Amino acid sequence: MDRRQADLTWIPLFSHAVSEDVNYALRNCDILELPADQALLVPGQNNENVYIALTGELAAHLDYELAGNLGSERAPQACIPIPAGECIGELSAIDGKPVSILVTTVTAARILRIPQDIFWGDLLVMPRVAANLRIMLSTRVRRTNEMTRKAQQEQLELIHLKKELNVAKQLQASMLPLQQPLFDERRDIEICGFMEAASNVGGDLFDTFFVRENRLFFCIGDVSGHGIVSALFMARTIGLIRVLAMGTSDPHTLLTQLNERLCLGNETNIFVTLFCGMLEVDTGRLLYSNGGHCPPMLNSKGQTSILPLPKGPLIGAFAGAQYQSLECTLEIGDTLFCYTDGVTESRNKRDEEFSEEQCLALFARIAPQPIRQLLEAVRGEVALFSETSILEDDCTMLALRRLAG
Repeated sequence: MDRRQADLTWIPLFSHAVSEDVNYALRNCDILELPADQALLVPGQNNENVYIALTGELAAHLDYELAGNLGSERAPQACIPIPAGECIGELSAIDGKPVSILVTTVTAARILRIPQDIFWGDLLVMPRVAANLRIMLSTRVRRTNEMTRKAQQEQLELIHLKKELNVAKQLQASMLPLQQPLFDERRDIEICGFMEAASNVGGDLFDTFFVRENRLFFCIGDVSGHGIVSALFMARTIGLIRVLAMGTSDPHTLLTQLNERLCLGNETNIFVTLFCGMLEVDTGRLLYSNGGHCPPMLNSKGQTSILPLPKGPLIGAFAGAQYQSLECTLEIGDTLFCYTDGVTESRNKRDEEFSEEQCLALFARIAPQPIRQLLEAVRGEVALFSETSILEDDCTMLALRRLAG
């Protein structure tokens, strides 16, 4: 059927108007055929037309910057859908001011374009059309007011959430031994830890404490994902480790018991990778175990190598899993460097990884430095490599060195 003969009274603007009069007024109007992701109105442009979508769907983007990349996953998060039948651009056509919002097609669409002179001179002289426009504008004002109220409420909730996240960040930091260096009163060990979350709170962890006068427990771990959920799992893990370490004589028993505890009630299937060790500071005897974590690096007598790891699955993933321990001796001056994959898997703009090999070469160069400076140097090299100080993943390091005492 020819569009001039079609009944357009299904459109709210023309509701209850005489179909023949509407069709006659629109006889010289065009119909635009637009593909998906096509801009119809752009902020700042002058507009002298009113548009009505006959088929398809459009969107009015509330955030022009977010919508700048049409077709991106972010754009629909900040837009209002415009279904077929609704008017577009009538406000700029009324007040003559530039367009203030970006309007794009979501799907392919057929759009009726009504020039300003036809809209005012031929359509709004029809009593029913003028009444419909008043109803549409008042409805839009109410909708805008409601959206503004909801936006203000969401903003208040966001501000409150940010405050809570800042408190959570402080609480999480207080759970980790962040003093630089740790155990400053001792002369037989030098040890420092570092944790930087990719978001307000993270899932990485490290801990170290003496279970006896000369028996040092230490661990480093990485909870799957990052953010609030991972941070809660991290807190649970830290609490359990501290309890288990005080009553366990070897690391593999600790990991076995920790795994069973974390598997209970873990319907979300979150897990943690974990390396832990017990060091006899006076003799250098190191007993260690691993649950799916990155292998530490050892600098001994000027030679740098990857520490051999015992086999062990992720912690909290498989009930009944068994873990093993290995043993080595740290000589006076030896340095052990532990880290999470946020270090070695950091990527640059060319999508290249910092990598274990590059980290090992860096560690070999800087191993003689004081522990605190060593960690700062690694973090600085990772930032330089990735060309940004913003982390994609939590970044955590722990290093220790035996001293002569």
